[in-house]
Amino acid sequence: MFAPLAGQPLIAHTLAVFQNCPEIGEIVLVVREEQIGRAQDLVRERSLTKVNAVVAGGEVRQDSVRSGLAGVSPGCDIVAIHDGARPLVTREIVASSIDAARADGAAIAAVPVIDTIKSSLDGRFVSSTLDRERLYAIQTPQTFAREVIQSAYERAYADRYFGTDDAALVERLGLPVRIVQGSYENVKVTTPTDIATAEAIMRARAEGSRGSAEHAGSMFDVPTHSPILPFPHSPALPRIGHGYDVHRFGAGRKLFLGGVEFPGEEGLLGHSDADVMLHAVADAVLGAAGAGDIGRLFPDTDPAYKGMRSTVLLARVSEVVAELGWRVGNVDVTLIAQHPRIAEHAPAMRVNIAQALGIGAEQVSVKASTAEGLGPIGEGLGIECHAIALLVRTA
Repeated sequence: MFAPLAGQPLIAHTLAVFQNCPEIGEIVLVVREEQIGRAQDLVRERSLTKVNAVVAGGEVRQDSVRSGLAGVSPGCDIVAIHDGARPLVTREIVASSIDAARADGAAIAAVPVIDTIKSSLDGRFVSSTLDRERLYAIQTPQTFAREVIQSAYERAYADRYFGTDDAALVERLGLPVRIVQGSYENVKVTTPTDIATAEAIMRARAEGSRGSAEHAGSMFDVPTHSPILPFPHSPALPRIGHGYDVHRFGAGRKLFLGGVEFPGEEGLLGHSDADVMLHAVADAVLGAAGAGDIGRLFPDTDPAYKGMRSTVLLARVSEVVAELGWRVGNVDVTLIAQHPRIAEHAPAMRVNIAQALGIGAEQVSVKASTAEGLGPIGEGLGIECHAIALLVRTA
């Protein structure tokens, strides 16, 4: 919640929407217990006067919402529950959900599913294709008459039931839940890629729709006395990043370096194809853009990236930094290994890196050195790589 988004803590953007929404009377902010002090400082520094309580959350989301409900003032008749990680919600969505909850008792923001959805019983084979025409992707806010959501929570805890969202608890009571139009821009920010996407949406709003009714109540409509700014004015200076990666050899693996396969050579251990050169380049590019590292963007806990070619990952890294307003000026790579020799493959490596980054091969340098028999690399146990990338502003 405190990750930087357009130069400000993510949660500050979310709170600004509700602070400036006339339909909202008070805000209860739920955070981890160790973040309470930090959250209180943010509320005070930004004059978020509608925040009347900052409370500690629980082990799971449902516990956290329960804590938040306990902090709501007795006079509130409508409660809107919103993910702090959705900073791009608009005043229009908030207001329409409140109106619907006032009329029908319960309302959720949602958008029609645009992808084809399939189900699988074992995670390996498709068991059925669902009817997309009847499916909705659920967002927040989820808004309820207070007595409805309190009754739903009391019943859920009495039955020891935990749902994936608040509306599921209301549905268990047999009560109708109305769908109000959400927005495909109302994204939930959970990864570095989501941050880049959110910032791109914010830039588009700032450039094309500043002050429009459609986006009234967004972070761009914060009063002039507020310290929350839409975007910091970054100087158009080049930025330099350094990347480093190391992998040990492992039996039964193919060896890829710089996107080139080395048949007959023992491969490197890793979640993807373990291309140590491309991983170092990716971290250098991400580091220069201040966008984290490859481990955060493509975590090794995600099966989607298992065995994936690193040329694909590097191309995605290029898209991320482009969304942040940067392009690669040049890349310099130094591979350190006792074997294999890469001199004859260096031109192909340069081309692979350049294509993934959308630049010319002349902007990529690939070099190699041995470790002179020193340390694990010198003993031939693995390969390491250093990379430096220079980024320049596109806007």
